[in-house]
Amino acid sequence: MRYIIFSVVIVSLFQMFFWISHNNLVSLIEAPYKKVESFSYTPYYGYERKTLSSKQIENDLNLLLPITKKIRTYSSKDAKIILEASSKQILPMDLGIWLSGDYKENYIEIQRALRLLKTYPNSIKNIIVGNEVLLRKDLNKIELFAYINFLKEFTDKPISTAETWDIWEKVKDLTQHVDFITIHILPYWEKKPIENFDDFIVEKYSIIKNLFPNKKIYIGEIGWPSNGYNNDKAIPSLENQAKAIRGFVNLAKKNNWSYNIIEAFDQPWKGYEEGNIGQYWGIFDANRKLKFNLAGAIITNQYWFYQMMGAVFIGILLTFFGLRHKKLNLNHTLAYAIVAQGMGFGIVMALIYPFINYMNFGMWIMWGMGTFLMIPLVIITLAKANELFKSSLGTPPSRLVPIDLESKNIPFVSIHVPAYKEEPYVLEKTLRALSKLNYPNYEVLVIINNTPEEYYWKPIEELCKELGDKFVFMNIVCSGFKAGALNTALEQTNKKAEIIAVIDADYVVESPWLIDLVPLFDDPKVAIVQAPQDHRDGEESILKTAMNAEYAGFFDIGMVDRNEENAIVVHGTMVMVRLSAMLEVGGWGTDTIVEDSELGLRLFEAGYIAHYTNKRYGYGLLPDTFEAFKTQRHRWAYGAIQILKKHWRELKPSAKKLTPTQKKKFIAGWFFWLSDAMGPIMVVMNLIWVPVIVFVGVTIPTIPLTIPIITMFLVNLFHTFILYKIKVKASLKETFLSAIASMSLQLIIFKAVWDGFVKDGLPFKRTQKGGKAKKSKSPIIYEIILCLLLLISFFTLIFINKTNIIEIYVFATTIFIQSIPYISAITMRFLELYSIKHQR
Repeated sequence: MRYIIFSVVIVSLFQMFFWISHNNLVSLIEAPYKKVESFSYTPYYGYERKTLSSKQIENDLNLLLPITKKIRTYSSKDAKIILEASSKQILPMDLGIWLSGDYKENYIEIQRALRLLKTYPNSIKNIIVGNEVLLRKDLNKIELFAYINFLKEFTDKPISTAETWDIWEKVKDLTQHVDFITIHILPYWEKKPIENFDDFIVEKYSIIKNLFPNKKIYIGEIGWPSNGYNNDKAIPSLENQAKAIRGFVNLAKKNNWSYNIIEAFDQPWKGYEEGNIGQYWGIFDANRKLKFNLAGAIITNQYWFYQMMGAVFIGILLTFFGLRHKKLNLNHTLAYAIVAQGMGFGIVMALIYPFINYMNFGMWIMWGMGTFLMIPLVIITLAKANELFKSSLGTPPSRLVPIDLESKNIPFVSIHVPAYKEEPYVLEKTLRALSKLNYPNYEVLVIINNTPEEYYWKPIEELCKELGDKFVFMNIVCSGFKAGALNTALEQTNKKAEIIAVIDADYVVESPWLIDLVPLFDDPKVAIVQAPQDHRDGEESILKTAMNAEYAGFFDIGMVDRNEENAIVVHGTMVMVRLSAMLEVGGWGTDTIVEDSELGLRLFEAGYIAHYTNKRYGYGLLPDTFEAFKTQRHRWAYGAIQILKKHWRELKPSAKKLTPTQKKKFIAGWFFWLSDAMGPIMVVMNLIWVPVIVFVGVTIPTIPLTIPIITMFLVNLFHTFILYKIKVKASLKETFLSAIASMSLQLIIFKAVWDGFVKDGLPFKRTQKGGKAKKSKSPIIYEIILCLLLLISFFTLIFINKTNIIEIYVFATTIFIQSIPYISAITMRFLELYSIKHQR
């Protein structure tokens, strides 16, 4: 506990220092006076662009009154709503007339403007006919000139039109039709960093001034967004917005410029029109809260203290619950505490996303699902990190079975070998190896089940006679698949038997197996002794090398770690079980297709102890094909969900049968399956979002939908390549192949988990081994489809990201990472075809 407390304190202080020092309070140049000349204002709110009530509009204008002299509108419709809502003239306005390519609407707009000029002559100071009409190419210049000239016939108010500075430079005769020039200079949209803001404005203003020295120039739009995505080197932030506005007000006073700042209030509905950036140009947020004052220091994140405390608190909880009841040293504890605090930071940033961003319905759905899916990803990432640090930095394992056990007891062992349509030559090797065990007190029950064909069982019957009395041949018909066969075998087991040992029909065991491990049963609380699975045909092809390397990681890393907590996953080969304990908990269960793991969990719940050795005592055969490899993994994952559904009550905090550490190990184990299964779900979610980014320009909720995926990928990468080197003693080639094999199974695991929750009683499917499997023509068709969709999306996002938006690069990276499992599946299929070709 002292290591946990020390690490928590040190790492928490580091995170607190990060928050405190991360520019939350910023001193900037102050504006020379409290009022600016003008703000853009529209009478709408929300994503639906609903019209504000008269009272709300009046409140808005009263909010603006202390900080501005007038407002600018963009359409006569907006102006009408504002003027009719005001019981008295609060702020004068520049009347905008919205022009588009729809001539009918333009006529209505102009007629409405003329009525407003007649009704509210004292409220309107200037008229701006059209806003960036030539830039958008809604009208040609001749048409725009006509509209401006038409308005001049009905009013003596100063008239202009608003265009970006470069349009005035290109269309010089435009100035002949206006009383003053209204230019838009927006450095953000021209990809200028905030440091060049003032220089850029001076440069562009000077160009227009030099071209038209006798015309009054009005800067109709100037501003900077407080949030959203970067536009190349132009970074939106509250600090940069404050720098821009304060600096510009000083610049305008110095040069005696007339100007309008875009805009008064944030406009969430622009998220559909301008992407994530158009919503954040306001000096006030959408809730009418002033983002910063023109004088004094500004707080860039007013909730930083609460976020800091939340992140630190979550990090402390994750550290405490992740490390308690474990054997620790300082290095392990400190490394884990760093990761836990990082996870705490990530969780808080994901949770606060809706409070600092305007969220439409789609973003709420994506954020909600992404945040929900963060839960298992966090659990898995921390479990992997814990295993990594424990194995590489922590205390060495203390419960691995020593190789020099001795005992005066020689209990009778009944070895059960279930075989369903097993190739006779494969089973013969297994039985001949069992005949050479150097343990004196055992029998072998050869359980041929549900196999009527003489080809499979007749040679084995003869072999059992040859091998002697120790070998009992059984040819039975039973229900319940392998578990049913094993339960039937219990009825014919020698009455002297104290231990049941089980091996698969393709396993060739070494002679010391029983003599080395049986002494562990001298402890009456020991019910399980498990040796690892391994394979003798791993060098037969590169495909089998990849599969064998993938298996080895679990048995040399995961099982060793679980053994320290007395929480191993029991496997139905190379396992020994105390018969009395097995019968006490009900024997082999026939209600799952992973009877071995389910029996192990029942024995743990009954308070028994298991031991594991990572020394190899037996070698079986690998699946013949990639499809057989997938079939086997489907069975394991499907069975795991069956067990979860059956035993979930024993995993509740109030349940007493399992220890807290056992619960954590089993929960984490099931979450491994669930996290793999969620991969395709996250893929579909992100694929849905790609067209929104491409065609609408809205970026995703980055943290919950990208950062956990990238983090988990990196943790898995370090976990694999470091621990395979340290624990498995694998070469770089074997490690790489194991990673490909592991990742290639994502889609089949998804299917297995889905089947586990929605389908009951799927049959046991035997893994095809021994070179007799049928070759499938298209075992990866769905992986190919998803791979293509993801890679197309990845390259599309990179191609369209002309402005180097960081969020899009992060999202594209996530998309590519999500394609790796499907690339791996294609690679496994290629390795299979390559192996077939070179075996001919």
